[in-house]
Amino acid sequence: MTKPVCYSTKAYLTNDAQSPLGAATIERRSPSPSDVQIDILYCGVCHSDLHFARNEWGFTMYPCVPGHEIVGRVKSIGSGVTKFKVGDTVGVGCLIDSCRTCPSCQAGQEQYCDNGMVMTYGSEDKVLGGPTLGGYAQSIVVTEDFVLRIPAHLDLAAAAPLLCAGITTWSPLRHWKVGPGQKVGIVGLGGLGHMAVKFAKAFGAQVVLFTTSPGKAADAQRLGAHEVVVSTDEAQMAAQAGSFDFILDCVSAVHDINAYVNLLKRDGNLVQVGVPAQPLAVAILPLVFRRRSISGSLIGGLPETQEMLDFCGKHNITSDIELIRMDQVNDAYERMLKSDVKYRFVIDLATLT
Repeated sequence: MTKPVCYSTKAYLTNDAQSPLGAATIERRSPSPSDVQIDILYCGVCHSDLHFARNEWGFTMYPCVPGHEIVGRVKSIGSGVTKFKVGDTVGVGCLIDSCRTCPSCQAGQEQYCDNGMVMTYGSEDKVLGGPTLGGYAQSIVVTEDFVLRIPAHLDLAAAAPLLCAGITTWSPLRHWKVGPGQKVGIVGLGGLGHMAVKFAKAFGAQVVLFTTSPGKAADAQRLGAHEVVVSTDEAQMAAQAGSFDFILDCVSAVHDINAYVNLLKRDGNLVQVGVPAQPLAVAILPLVFRRRSISGSLIGGLPETQEMLDFCGKHNITSDIELIRMDQVNDAYERMLKSDVKYRFVIDLATLT
């Protein structure tokens, strides 16, 4: 196969699970007729970035350039591109392609592609070979169908985490029709949880935040929670038994999911979006006797991601972030492990020099 025309761009990457990320030069394909070339302005730091860089899920391909919360400006477009023009403010989330023909793709749920979505980083690059390389870089090329329009009036750095943390929480809240008259629990006040609180409040639900940290109560209420429950307090948890229509569990650490199942009403549903490294033990009787259910949800498709971004533009919703330099990302990983961030790190790619 003839090697496609490429160009070089600077990036931050690691070549193995033990090494920190560092500066390097990578190759991107030159835009085809359907491609959009993007100068990256900001990229959020997701916990998945750390998992992949350190091969904690066991399937990382190296070199690994993390980053799937990308906001930038269109630098050039292919001759067949109709949705974007040079200078547009755009985003790229967790996926950059799919088969586009299976029932999931046809339904606008490309993240569940029956033939496997192509992730922004860590998938097989069908054009260049090796792994796809993500947003810790100065530039990226993506087919126009997987590029999203970012409302230009938003704080662009704070909008970057909407491409993962935002859509990961938006999608289940919308799918299960969370809205007025419902009591909704959000478990964990991190990158995902703080967005879930904002969205659930905006949808008109009564929002209860569960946390192990009493010191987060004031901040949770600032973000929109009507009530805060310390999950390690047995009396506080018991007072909430059987009262929730819906609970969104954003915790990626091993924890007792049954404690939250017991808080659901009859026909209530708990949706897991955090992905613990180890399986969670589930008691069956509390499910059977109240017809409760446990579900999972993965990011979102392209149509619903654009819907979310448009909603955020209309209601001026963004993430609470800490802006960092590119050379601070390894320290940011260590701080993230300690939950020492409110609530998402975002890299200023102008600092990648």
